[in-house]
Amino acid sequence: MKPSVNWLLIFIPISLAAEHAHVADPVVFFSAALAILPIAALIVRSTEQVAMRTGDAVGGLLNATFGNAPELIIALVALKAGYLDMVRASIIGAILANLLLALGVAFFVGGIRHREQVFNPRATRIYSTMMLLAAMSLAVPSAFSRYFAPEGTMRQEQMLNLGIAGVLLFAYVLYLIFSLKTHSHTFASAEGGGSHGHHEGPVWSMPRAIGSLVGASVLAAWMSEVLVGAAEGTGQALGMSQIFIGIVFLAIVGGAAESGSAIAMGAKNKVDLSVGIALGSSIQIALFVAPLLVFASYLIAPAPLELSFSRAEVGSLFLGALIGTVVCGDGQSNWFKGAQLITVYLIIAMMFYFMPETG
Repeated sequence: MKPSVNWLLIFIPISLAAEHAHVADPVVFFSAALAILPIAALIVRSTEQVAMRTGDAVGGLLNATFGNAPELIIALVALKAGYLDMVRASIIGAILANLLLALGVAFFVGGIRHREQVFNPRATRIYSTMMLLAAMSLAVPSAFSRYFAPEGTMRQEQMLNLGIAGVLLFAYVLYLIFSLKTHSHTFASAEGGGSHGHHEGPVWSMPRAIGSLVGASVLAAWMSEVLVGAAEGTGQALGMSQIFIGIVFLAIVGGAAESGSAIAMGAKNKVDLSVGIALGSSIQIALFVAPLLVFASYLIAPAPLELSFSRAEVGSLFLGALIGTVVCGDGQSNWFKGAQLITVYLIIAMMFYFMPETG
């Protein structure tokens, strides 16, 4: 009877019953959010089991595809429903949740237990450079839209979005080759050991791992549909904008499993793994998930998704990348650095909560 995240699976039938009974949207929304947490954890655990048998290169691709699967599934469902602002906010929110909140809590918990922790600064500088590259890449279509197409989408803007999405995917492939093949030694732990092999516990059979992965992905899609269906009513009932729901709630729910892994590794003094999970996930979202959503929007959304973020979203992304670079640059962490990152995240979240909708 040890406490487990799997206990939250009870919220799957509760969410479905609440939806069919037409219970208030906030109840349905938060019930579905709790139901997604253990599903996300199962997706990550199943992916680790499959990746153990495929080698680093394929394992990296699997982690890119399924490690962020909850965020991707939630975003795809929201795309199909036409909540484009919410999807854009969830992209920025997922990056900030990993970069500031998850890493901040990991540093805070680890610092309380171990006082001073060290990690590989060379790997962190590469992560930080990739995040600054991603922030710049997402700022370009935003600036283009604001100055050249403020009233509506023009053909050149669509071509720019598709071009940047393609370049980001290509940059992500190069990043995988660099980190897993040609310069894998750069990402070695400061205390020895690799930065990718963080699996612990019993080994599953391949059929069980694949079956769990497929089943969890289906459940995640189902619960995401319930979650997104109640999002608009929840926002109206609680006075929250689509952007705030996307940048805080959907981001935290979608990334809960990986954030939990980063925090657990920090608590165990495996801070290289913690940094690798948190920053690596942010890079995956910016260079893999966001471009994938752009291409998917042409197939499933009522209108193409443009990478045209608001000034507040772009500014927050740059701020997060810069502060992450400064805090992590020396290869040392403590509880106060964690508190600093958490403070910045809370300030950004409050800004988006009180920021009025511009239409």
